[in-house]
Amino acid sequence: MATVELRFSALPEHVRTARLVAAAVARRAGVDESVLDELRLAVGEACSRAVALHQRNGVGGAVRVALTEQEKRFLIEVADEAGPAHAAGAAATAGDPEDEDALGLAVITGLVEDVEVGNGSDGGVIRMSWPVTPVSVTV
Repeated sequence: MATVELRFSALPEHVRTARLVAAAVARRAGVDESVLDELRLAVGEACSRAVALHQRNGVGGAVRVALTEQEKRFLIEVADEAGPAHAAGAAATAGDPEDEDALGLAVITGLVEDVEVGNGSDGGVIRMSWPVTPVSVTV
């Protein structure tokens, strides 16, 4: 089980890099080409959400993206350090920053069949996974 971990400062300009790295590692892991665009969008939404939580709450820590190649699944975890109160996303009212948070989560759940939003050690974690196509070796 190979894992690539990416940590970046909570700045919007780093989200694009996270998307590109996630797509490259997913392709190498055997994720079907037909879902790579959705994967990129989901990672972008999850990272943008984490960045927004950091900025909104004045948190200076890093956003962590873990890309794990398992036997039959490719797992991506995006973790923030915004604290447990913000981890799962609060109920939102129109115009609130949490409204954007809820919209981002809705986009992610629309793009990813297997997604889990929960708490990590320092904040929220979004876990997403996709099936991988086993690489056949011919001799």
